[in-house]
Amino acid sequence: MAAYRQQRRCDEEAVFVVEGPKLCGEALVSGFTVRVVCATAEWLSANAIDAVPECYEVSQAELERLSNMRTPNQVWMLLERPDNSSFITNHSSLVLALDRIQDPGNLGTMMRTADWYGIRHIVCSPDTVSCYNPKVVQASMGAVFRTRVEYVDLPQWLAACGMPVFGASLQGEPLAHSDIGASVHSPAVLLIGNESRGIGPEAMEHVTHPVLIPNIGGTAESLNASVAAGILIHLLCSARECRGVQGSARQ
Repeated sequence: MAAYRQQRRCDEEAVFVVEGPKLCGEALVSGFTVRVVCATAEWLSANAIDAVPECYEVSQAELERLSNMRTPNQVWMLLERPDNSSFITNHSSLVLALDRIQDPGNLGTMMRTADWYGIRHIVCSPDTVSCYNPKVVQASMGAVFRTRVEYVDLPQWLAACGMPVFGASLQGEPLAHSDIGASVHSPAVLLIGNESRGIGPEAMEHVTHPVLIPNIGGTAESLNASVAAGILIHLLCSARECRGVQGSARQ
């Protein structure tokens, strides 16, 4: 099982690792297929494990050899990845699009924020970090089970989506002056770019509403990508809520 510490092995077999009582508890009720459980006697005695092909009682030392975490905690699981390639966009909701996001913590945090606001579909460029990277899974705090992440040719997807595309850009219109509130009565896409380079030029061609988060303090050089995403998600979802649109995205 220690081989599954290698991301390449997980990618080859279309599986991913989940660790810790909270996330593993969510995994058991998520509908995802759990292939392997390795857990301490204490965890196994407190949890009913049914229909799991392989279940092993392990010591703390054995758990440490399996784990990607600095401090392993009671249980390690191997799950099968769902097939998101045929996921159908809910065209009454907001879709989050991510261009070349590299930091696992940022992606996991964006997934967690999307989950909070009822966004169920995230599309990513192929060079965005895998949503099944162990650090992404941990940072998502269970959102990996409730959001569907699809890796696509992003410019092509944006060109064909048929929705307005809001993009975070230093050349965008300040939020206070934009028509963002008037533009969200219909389905929409929010596009967030790379942590240091922003949205790539190919994807930027399809942005219909470039928006800027003003640097009110005037001192910080930039915003963290996941923070910028959170601000814009809140603004878009709040405007949609006022128009009774966002409720349908939570169904």
